[in-house]
Parts: sequence; C-alpha cells; structure tokens
Amino acid sequence: MSKRRFTAVLAALAVAGGAAVIIPATQAAAAPCSSYQSWVRGQSYQVGDIVRYTDGRAYIAEHANPGYDPTVSTWFWNPHTCETGPVEPEPTEPAGDFVVSSAQFNQMFPGRNSFYTYAGLKAALSAYPAFAKTGSDTLKKQEAAAFLANINHETGGLVHVVEQNTANYPHYCDASQPYGCPAGQAAYYGRGPIQLSWNFNYKAAGDALGIDLLRNPSLVQNDSAVAWKTALWYWNTQSGPGTMTGHNAMVNGAGFGQTIRSINGSLECDGRNPAQVQSRINSYQRFAGVLGVPTGGNLSC
Repeated sequence: MSKRRFTAVLAALAVAGGAAVIIPATQAAAAPCSSYQSWVRGQSYQVGDIVRYTDGRAYIAEHANPGYDPTVSTWFWNPHTCETGPVEPEPTEPAGDFVVSSAQFNQMFPGRNSFYTYAGLKAALSAYPAFAKTGSDTLKKQEAAAFLANINHETGGLVHVVEQNTANYPHYCDASQPYGCPAGQAAYYGRGPIQLSWNFNYKAAGDALGIDLLRNPSLVQNDSAVAWKTALWYWNTQSGPGTMTGHNAMVNGAGFGQTIRSINGSLECDGRNPAQVQSRINSYQRFAGVLGVPTGGNLSC
C-alpha cells in the first residue's frame, strides 16, 4: 500500500441523519449554548444556522452544507460565541477485555477529532480478535501502544480523518483492475486512522471485513467503527513495504521498528527520514508509559 499523507483538516463528513430544528443566528446571538438544537450529521444547514455540537459548544454555518462536522469542516462552520455552561467531559469506560481504557485513550489523544471514538475502536476489535490479546499482559499492552503510536503519527493525534489534498484524489483509481472504480475515479482517497487509499485496497479491506467498501468508500469517513476496522485490517494483515505485519512484528519480538517499516518503510526507514521515525518512536514511548509497560528493543528501522 503506497503512503498516504494527511495535509490539512477534514473538509467534509456527511451521512444520513434525522431532522433538527435550527435557531437562526438573528434570533439567538445572545442565547446560551444549551438553547440551540444539537447538530445532526447529514442534516442540511443554511448560512446563519447555529447548532450545539457534541462538546456543548455552538457553531454557526458560514456556508450551506449537508451536515458536515463543525469541528473539522472549518470552511463551512465557525465557532459561535454564546453563554457557555460547563462542558460535560466524555464519559469514561472501563477497558473490559481491551488493554487500553477510555481514560487512557483520552490521555493519549487529548485533542482528537470527535469522529475517532473509543466506542468505535472497541466495536472494531471483534474483527481481529488476536489484536492486543496475544501473549503476556505486557506484550498485549505493547502491541496496543505500538498500533496507537503509529496512528497518532499518521493522523496528527487522531485529528485528521481524510486526505485534504484533493488534487491527489483522481490518482487513486487503478482502472486496470477488473472491478474498476464503481464509486467514481476520485472516490478512493485516503481515509481513516491508517489512511486507506486506492480502489484495490478498499476492495481488499472490504472483502476481509464483509463490507462493500469498493462501492461505498465513504463509510470509512462516516462510520467510526468501520474506520477503525480498516486500520486494524492493515495492522493485522498487511506487511506493506516491510516483511511482516505490524501485529506479527510486536507479538514475535521483532520490535516497534518493524511496525514502522510495514507502514511507511519505503519513505522513512534505512535513514531516509529519521525525524519521522523518531516521531513515531516518541509516541510509542509515551503510550507505553501511559500503559505502564517497557517499550522493548529494536525501536528504530
């Protein structure tokens, strides 16, 4: 899988949603944030509409849009000044059978995009039951830390959801494949925690997960669990430019450096981009610390 680079903030997230009553800006400029109707993904909004986002804050539509996320579609929305009350923190959940609790997840990603939910990650885990459940408790936590550290690097701290360089979009269709590009030539741009791109990767991931991503690639940017599943698909089944998957690198003792190689080794390893490699290592060391485990050896590639 060729590397996919994130360059800016997400421009659009749109899925079907229910209707909501919106208070026009002219009627609600001084109202408390709690008085506005909740934003609904996929609901059409007009210029001047004000909504209350999931973080309790208000946003005003600067341009009409079909329900894009106010915190990431910043051309369409701007923060709206209103009387803010206390913002309720995201509820924390026990880890259950996952080695990372929601509190630890939030500690790792304090500025993350609301799209990347802990619940979505937990829901995705069933697709690859060996992930973070192989070997000793220490090894399980090391694998989780390694996976999330690479995700952190790829997404700028779980901020970016889709590739923003739209000029790249038409290049991700390999029309020579027998199934072509049924969602359109420019539909297979990078999405998700390990940015999935190219029609053949959407097909391969979809086939493995039992989801028709070839015809519905937007699911990766609209459904948090699906997005996390595609990242776990790559981590557990794809070696990329390396010689082993990220999962095998951790559980078989090859070390964190080989996970870097499997994700972006052709551009970063063997001295090509030591600063990027060190950034990944720094994240892994920090996340291992959050989970209270040593990093193990062979950190670099």
